Amino acid sequence: MIRIAPSLLSADFARLGDEVRDAVAGGADLMHFDVMDNHYVPNLTVGPLVCQAVRPHCAVPIDVHLMVKPVDRIVPEFAKAGASIISFHPEASDHIDRTLALIRDSGCKAGLVFNPATPLAYLDHVMDKVDLILVMSVNPGFGGQAFIPSALDKIREARRRINQSGRDIWLEVDGGVNASNAGAIVAAGADTLVAGSAVFGEKDRAAAIRRLRESLAKA
Repeated sequence: MIRIAPSLLSADFARLGDEVRDAVAGGADLMHFDVMDNHYVPNLTVGPLVCQAVRPHCAVPIDVHLMVKPVDRIVPEFAKAGASIISFHPEASDHIDRTLALIRDSGCKAGLVFNPATPLAYLDHVMDKVDLILVMSVNPGFGGQAFIPSALDKIREARRRINQSGRDIWLEVDGGVNASNAGAIVAAGADTLVAGSAVFGEKDRAAAIRRLRESLAKA
Protein backbone atom coordinates (compact mmCIF):
# COMPACT_ATOMS: atom_id res chain seq x y z
CA MET A 1 0.00 0.00 0.00
CA ILE A 2 1.30 3.45 -0.93
CA ARG A 3 0.33 6.13 1.57
CA ILE A 4 -0.63 9.64 0.40
CA ALA A 5 0.06 12.45 2.87
CA PRO A 6 -1.28 15.86 1.74
CA SER A 7 0.82 18.69 3.13
CA LEU A 8 -1.06 21.42 4.97
CA LEU A 9 1.65 23.87 3.92
CA SER A 10 -0.28 24.25 0.66
CA ALA A 11 -3.73 24.44 2.26
CA ASP A 12 -5.84 27.53 2.93
CA PHE A 13 -4.78 28.49 6.47
CA ALA A 14 -7.96 30.53 6.94
CA ARG A 15 -10.01 27.32 6.86
CA LEU A 16 -7.67 24.55 7.97
CA GLY A 17 -10.39 22.44 9.59
CA ASP A 18 -12.36 22.31 6.34
CA GLU A 19 -9.20 21.63 4.34
CA VAL A 20 -8.23 18.69 6.55
CA ARG A 21 -11.71 17.14 6.41
CA ASP A 22 -11.81 17.60 2.64
CA ALA A 23 -8.45 15.86 2.12
CA VAL A 24 -9.31 13.00 4.46
CA ALA A 25 -12.68 12.49 2.78
CA GLY A 26 -10.81 12.48 -0.53
CA GLY A 27 -8.66 9.53 0.47
CA ALA A 28 -5.64 10.91 2.38
CA ASP A 29 -3.87 8.30 4.52
CA LEU A 30 -1.96 10.81 6.65
CA MET A 31 -1.92 14.57 7.15
CA HIS A 32 1.54 16.10 6.77
CA PHE A 33 2.15 19.02 9.12
CA ASP A 34 5.15 21.22 8.26
CA VAL A 35 6.64 23.17 11.15
CA MET A 36 9.16 25.91 10.27
CA ASP A 37 10.89 28.30 12.66
CA ASN A 38 12.54 31.00 10.48
CA HIS A 39 15.82 29.78 11.95
CA TYR A 40 16.62 26.30 10.70
CA VAL A 41 14.72 27.16 7.50
CA PRO A 42 13.93 30.63 6.09
CA ASN A 43 10.19 30.48 6.68
CA LEU A 44 7.76 30.56 9.60
CA THR A 45 4.62 28.42 9.76
CA VAL A 46 2.72 26.90 12.67
CA GLY A 47 3.18 25.42 16.12
CA PRO A 48 1.61 22.93 18.54
CA LEU A 49 -1.54 25.01 19.12
CA VAL A 50 -2.48 24.74 15.44
CA CYS A 51 -1.80 21.00 15.50
CA GLN A 52 -4.08 20.71 18.52
CA ALA A 53 -6.79 22.72 16.75
CA VAL A 54 -6.57 20.53 13.64
CA ARG A 55 -6.58 17.20 15.50
CA PRO A 56 -10.40 16.97 16.04
CA HIS A 57 -10.94 17.46 12.30
CA CYS A 58 -8.42 14.80 11.28
CA ALA A 59 -9.51 11.14 11.21
CA VAL A 60 -6.05 9.98 10.05
CA PRO A 61 -2.61 10.16 11.72
CA ILE A 62 -0.87 13.54 11.83
CA ASP A 63 2.66 13.36 10.42
CA VAL A 64 4.63 16.26 11.94
CA HIS A 65 7.79 17.35 10.13
CA LEU A 66 9.87 19.58 12.40
CA MET A 67 12.09 22.05 10.55
CA VAL A 68 13.19 23.73 13.77
CA LYS A 69 16.40 24.10 15.78
CA PRO A 70 16.79 23.18 18.59
CA VAL A 71 14.24 20.40 18.37
CA ASP A 72 14.01 18.58 21.71
CA ARG A 73 12.04 21.18 23.67
CA ILE A 74 9.13 21.21 21.25
CA VAL A 75 8.77 17.43 20.73
CA PRO A 76 6.62 16.78 23.84
CA GLU A 77 4.35 19.70 22.95
CA PHE A 78 3.54 18.23 19.54
CA ALA A 79 3.02 14.79 21.07
CA LYS A 80 0.47 16.31 23.49
CA ALA A 81 -1.11 18.25 20.60
CA GLY A 82 -2.00 15.02 18.78
CA ALA A 83 0.93 14.12 16.54
CA SER A 84 1.23 10.45 15.58
CA ILE A 85 4.62 10.72 13.86
CA ILE A 86 7.33 13.30 14.56
CA SER A 87 10.30 13.67 12.22
CA PHE A 88 13.30 15.96 12.53
CA HIS A 89 16.52 16.84 10.72
CA PRO A 90 19.75 15.41 12.16
CA GLU A 91 21.44 18.81 11.82
CA ALA A 92 18.86 20.22 14.26
CA SER A 93 19.74 17.87 17.11
CA ASP A 94 22.88 17.80 19.25
CA HIS A 95 22.15 14.18 20.17
CA ILE A 96 20.19 12.34 17.48
CA ASP A 97 19.83 9.12 19.48
CA ARG A 98 18.39 11.08 22.41
CA THR A 99 15.89 12.97 20.23
CA LEU A 100 14.66 9.76 18.61
CA ALA A 101 14.20 8.22 22.07
CA LEU A 102 12.37 11.35 23.28
CA ILE A 103 9.88 11.12 20.40
CA ARG A 104 9.17 7.45 21.05
CA ASP A 105 8.95 7.98 24.82
CA SER A 106 6.37 10.68 24.07
CA GLY A 107 4.18 8.06 22.38
CA CYS A 108 4.89 8.88 18.74
CA LYS A 109 6.68 7.16 15.88
CA ALA A 110 10.09 8.72 15.21
CA GLY A 111 11.40 9.87 11.86
CA LEU A 112 14.70 11.22 10.56
CA VAL A 113 14.70 13.69 7.65
CA PHE A 114 17.39 14.04 4.99
CA ASN A 115 17.85 17.19 2.93
CA PRO A 116 19.17 16.82 -0.64
CA ALA A 117 22.78 17.27 0.52
CA THR A 118 22.47 15.43 3.86
CA PRO A 119 24.17 12.00 3.85
CA LEU A 120 22.26 8.90 4.90
CA ALA A 121 25.25 7.98 7.07
CA TYR A 122 23.38 9.54 10.00
CA LEU A 123 21.36 6.31 10.00
CA ASP A 124 24.37 4.09 10.67
CA HIS A 125 23.88 3.77 14.42
CA VAL A 126 20.18 4.56 14.92
CA MET A 127 18.25 2.28 12.54
CA ASP A 128 16.82 0.43 15.54
CA LYS A 129 15.17 3.65 16.77
CA VAL A 130 13.81 4.95 13.45
CA ASP A 131 10.22 4.27 12.35
CA LEU A 132 10.28 6.54 9.29
CA ILE A 133 12.90 7.93 6.93
CA LEU A 134 11.91 11.10 5.08
CA VAL A 135 13.90 11.96 1.96
CA MET A 136 13.52 15.60 0.94
CA SER A 137 13.39 16.00 -2.83
CA VAL A 138 13.57 19.80 -2.51
CA ASN A 139 15.45 22.04 -0.13
CA PRO A 140 13.16 22.64 2.86
CA GLY A 141 11.46 25.92 3.61
CA PHE A 142 8.90 26.58 0.89
CA GLY A 143 6.14 24.73 -0.92
CA GLY A 144 5.68 24.58 -4.68
CA GLN A 145 9.30 23.69 -5.55
CA ALA A 146 10.31 21.34 -8.37
CA PHE A 147 11.41 17.77 -7.63
CA ILE A 148 15.21 17.29 -7.61
CA PRO A 149 15.86 14.18 -9.79
CA SER A 150 18.98 13.11 -7.89
CA ALA A 151 16.71 12.35 -4.93
CA LEU A 152 15.81 9.09 -6.67
CA ASP A 153 19.30 7.71 -5.99
CA LYS A 154 18.98 8.60 -2.32
CA ILE A 155 15.55 6.93 -2.16
CA ARG A 156 17.04 3.74 -3.62
CA GLU A 157 19.86 3.79 -1.09
CA ALA A 158 17.43 4.41 1.79
CA ARG A 159 15.30 1.47 0.61
CA ARG A 160 18.41 -0.73 0.50
CA ARG A 161 19.24 0.21 4.08
CA ILE A 162 15.66 -0.48 5.23
CA ASN A 163 15.59 -3.88 3.55
CA GLN A 164 18.95 -4.74 5.04
CA SER A 165 17.74 -3.80 8.54
CA GLY A 166 14.76 -6.16 8.33
CA ARG A 167 12.63 -3.58 10.17
CA ASP A 168 9.26 -2.12 9.22
CA ILE A 169 10.43 1.42 8.47
CA TRP A 170 8.38 3.73 6.29
CA LEU A 171 10.16 5.57 3.46
CA GLU A 172 8.57 8.94 2.83
CA VAL A 173 9.39 11.47 0.09
CA ASP A 174 8.54 15.17 0.28
CA GLY A 175 9.00 17.87 -2.36
CA GLY A 176 7.59 18.38 -5.82
CA VAL A 177 5.66 15.11 -5.78
CA ASN A 178 2.91 14.92 -8.40
CA ALA A 179 1.20 12.51 -10.79
CA SER A 180 4.00 12.80 -13.35
CA ASN A 181 6.79 11.62 -11.04
CA ALA A 182 5.00 9.59 -8.35
CA GLY A 183 5.53 6.33 -10.27
CA ALA A 184 9.29 6.83 -10.48
CA ILE A 185 9.47 7.76 -6.79
CA VAL A 186 7.64 4.61 -5.74
CA ALA A 187 9.68 2.50 -8.16
CA ALA A 188 12.80 3.78 -6.39
CA GLY A 189 11.45 2.44 -3.10
CA ALA A 190 9.19 5.02 -1.45
CA ASP A 191 5.97 3.91 0.21
CA THR A 192 4.70 7.27 1.52
CA LEU A 193 4.25 10.36 -0.66
CA VAL A 194 3.87 13.90 0.67
CA ALA A 195 1.90 16.01 -1.80
CA GLY A 196 1.24 19.67 -1.17
CA SER A 197 0.18 21.71 -4.19
CA ALA A 198 -0.59 18.49 -6.09
CA VAL A 199 -3.53 18.02 -3.69
CA PHE A 200 -4.39 21.35 -2.08
CA GLY A 201 -3.63 23.23 -5.29
CA GLU A 202 -6.62 21.50 -6.88
CA LYS A 203 -10.26 22.32 -6.14
CA ASP A 204 -11.26 18.65 -6.17
CA ARG A 205 -8.97 17.03 -3.59
CA ALA A 206 -10.48 13.57 -4.06
CA ALA A 207 -9.77 13.76 -7.81
CA ALA A 208 -6.22 14.96 -7.14
CA ILE A 209 -5.50 12.04 -4.80
CA ARG A 210 -7.13 9.67 -7.26
CA ARG A 211 -4.86 10.93 -10.04
CA LEU A 212 -1.83 10.24 -7.88
CA ARG A 213 -2.98 6.67 -7.22
CA GLU A 214 -3.86 6.12 -10.89
CA SER A 215 -0.39 7.31 -11.92
CA LEU A 216 1.10 4.64 -9.66
CA ALA A 217 -1.06 1.95 -11.22
CA LYS A 218 0.16 2.96 -14.69
CA ALA A 219 3.84 3.10 -13.72
